[in-house]
Amino acid sequence: MAVRIRMPGGTLRVKVYRELRDRERARRIPVVKIGRVYFTWWSNRQRLIDDQSPG
Repeated sequence: MAVRIRMPGGTLRVKVYRELRDRERARRIPVVKIGRVYFTWWSNRQRLIDDQSPG
């Protein structure tokens, strides 16, 4: 189960490999692997840009 930590400017998520999304696996967002867990950073700014894109 992923852990989400809301922080100013975005969300830090802690996951195992099978829980990663395609964007995380492709490293299109910041990802750091420590041991068997992955730390991913989802920026609030990036989310706003994605929401405005067509499709």
